[in-house]
Amino acid sequence: MSRRGQKASLEVFANALGHRFNDIDLLEKALTHPSAASPAQPDNQRLEFLGDRVLGLVIAEALMAAYPDEAEGSLAPRFNQLVRRETLAEIASEISLGEHLLLGRSESASGGRHKKAILADAMEAVIAAIHRDAGIDSARAFILEHWQGRIEAPGTAPLDSKTRLQEWAQARGMAPPVYEMTARAGPDHAPLFTVSVSLDSGETATGQATSKKAAEQLAAAQLLASISRGTKA
Repeated sequence: MSRRGQKASLEVFANALGHRFNDIDLLEKALTHPSAASPAQPDNQRLEFLGDRVLGLVIAEALMAAYPDEAEGSLAPRFNQLVRRETLAEIASEISLGEHLLLGRSESASGGRHKKAILADAMEAVIAAIHRDAGIDSARAFILEHWQGRIEAPGTAPLDSKTRLQEWAQARGMAPPVYEMTARAGPDHAPLFTVSVSLDSGETATGQATSKKAAEQLAAAQLLASISRGTKA
């Protein structure tokens, strides 16, 4: 695609996103996979890093508003469901993000426009591009437009992270996960617990929260996320 055609494609996609970019180069960077990067055109990995944090903040705020009576143990699995790579890839597909990705020839030929990991990373980078271009309010509006239906979907909270991790281990013939409190800090009225979780196979993760139970849930969620990243194609 020529440079002019590429810019025209970016403008079309920006209009579809519903955000008028002051700096369209931010969107171009968000859509640039490492396979297409060059000294003159950085890839989207730094924006992906930021977008992950922006998405997490907005989703956490939205869940607290949508479920004011739910405890942290119920909010956490909802959160994990909404920010996981599969959900990001689903939303990326809904807005046809893959059609506008800038990929190297080999990655494009191997079906990169439909790979969940690539779509999810680019989705986070697009969120960051909007944030960098116009601030948190614009990023929040974009996220809520595309996530609100999932946030408010009827039904009970997904299985909590400890249950999911135990089921994952059992399905593979492993012993149940082992949890250990490794630290406690802060005054008695506001303690901070650090808990580690480990599996037979050697994988470990830690979580930190204001209760031991919540720290265990966060540790399990971290380990599940790590396992998921390690098994993605």
